[in-house]
Amino acid sequence: MRYKISASLSALALLSLSSANAQPANFHKGPIIEEYGPIATIEGHDPIPPGNIFKVSFDVTDRSKADELNRKFISAARFLNMHSEAGVAAKNMNLAIVVHGSAVQDVTNAEHYGAVNDKPNSNALLIAELLKHGVQIYVCGQSAAHQEITAQDLIPGVRMSLSAMTAHALLQQGGYTLNPF
Repeated sequence: MRYKISASLSALALLSLSSANAQPANFHKGPIIEEYGPIATIEGHDPIPPGNIFKVSFDVTDRSKADELNRKFISAARFLNMHSEAGVAAKNMNLAIVVHGSAVQDVTNAEHYGAVNDKPNSNALLIAELLKHGVQIYVCGQSAAHQEITAQDLIPGVRMSLSAMTAHALLQQGGYTLNPF
């Protein structure tokens, strides 16, 4: 009897674990970054004006767990995917990500990340895909200095800014709006 209860509890735990990681059935891969940023097709949404140009920045402060993806990076991929599916041309989507605080570790290269975490950087492939699709990624130089991270420690293509405040101010002057999600 004890074995049956234990086996049943183990099966239930595995089922809930896999359910927690599963995407809802109505979500699917997106057209731009297929491996990241699943989206749902939304029928009857307000139309996006033809020729609309998006300039959106994302603020990332919280670091992901060493074996997980940073949720804010996934949000940027979702933004590209859902708007592309809705008919917005890729050339009309200008995204930037400003990384500061503990999240700076999530954009470090394999050598630095591995030395600090003793694991590979789970975000590296997602960062590479975002960069490949024109997303600008800026690191707060002040946060990096605090964590003893140099520009050479960053994933290639990630840029060092004087500060997150500087990056956000310059992006705002360039017409970018801050995504609150």
